[in-house]
Amino acid sequence: MKFGFDIDDTLINLREHAFHLYNKKLNKNVELDVFHSLKTLEIHEAFGLTSKEGGSMWNGLLEEIYYTSCLPFPYVVETLQELERQGHEVYYVTARPKEHGERTKQWLIENGFPVHENRFYYGMKDEEKIHIIQELRLDYFFDDKPAVLETLIDKPIKAYAKSNSYNQHLNIPRITCWSELWDIIKKDK
Repeated sequence: MKFGFDIDDTLINLREHAFHLYNKKLNKNVELDVFHSLKTLEIHEAFGLTSKEGGSMWNGLLEEIYYTSCLPFPYVVETLQELERQGHEVYYVTARPKEHGERTKQWLIENGFPVHENRFYYGMKDEEKIHIIQELRLDYFFDDKPAVLETLIDKPIKAYAKSNSYNQHLNIPRITCWSELWDIIKKDK
């Protein structure tokens, strides 16, 4: 089978990593429960920043956000490695900007993710992501972003939301922990 994965906030805990960086850079101590209650992808409101200030902060910290100590979600590396061992194909489809594509791929490899050159797609807008997912004829796709998931609901693919506070309104199957993937596969057979 062919499995497709978004990266940020699907495989790695990027927003929470950025949240900690914001606390540090702004010399604040906003509690993690505030983060877990956010109903938006953006995290700036938790720090009292406007959308413009938040965007500026995010872009100014992008290097640290993307390439420092951001942790993969529990069990995800082992799960994707096991998928490969079982003969499944693992694809990555991320909207990360083109200028970060090759470094992101290298970061994934360094952190144990199974990455094949011809199965790594990056540098596209959400709409383009949908086209790539369909062209690849993936059996499964996992993402966190409502805009992407809503578009996949009526497509011939098993789309799953990586459960996050900002996508709870979606009526779509979800995964909360990567150790659940085996049960999902068994259930879908």
